[in-house]
Amino acid sequence: MTPRSEWGRRVEVLLGVAASVILLIMMGLTFVDVVARYVFSRPLSGAFEVTELLLLVLIFAGLPLVTYADEHALMDFIDRPLGPRATRVLERLVQLLCAGVMALLTWLVWLKADRIWAYRDATDVLRIVYGPFVYFMAVTIGLTAVIHLYKVVERR
Repeated sequence: MTPRSEWGRRVEVLLGVAASVILLIMMGLTFVDVVARYVFSRPLSGAFEVTELLLLVLIFAGLPLVTYADEHALMDFIDRPLGPRATRVLERLVQLLCAGVMALLTWLVWLKADRIWAYRDATDVLRIVYGPFVYFMAVTIGLTAVIHLYKVVERR
């Protein structure tokens, strides 16, 4: 096994464990909230907000991993009639287009994060500030753009 594939495997395991822990926390929080709401008539204050923010972290942390592993949904009806060389060119063009779109999204989300941070927007109940989460979104989208660029120049 090459060092790069070993490193990639370790990152995938680490991110998989992190995703599992986040899902477990979300599940436990929802379970406790439902039991507290219907059995004791006392729901957990802010449970929905925490679940919402954990879901955001889960989705955006997974975006670079899904991109790196080429696990996005694909439509292969265009490349079927093309030869292998034309398919590789098309794949690189699509990766380049995706990198550009992700770079633009990174910039726009970062600007939005700056505005949110300046206003100190926060959740209603627990007053958790949104800014760090939106910056996290921008960083993971930026990392996804870098991965797309890497896939443009990667030798296969």
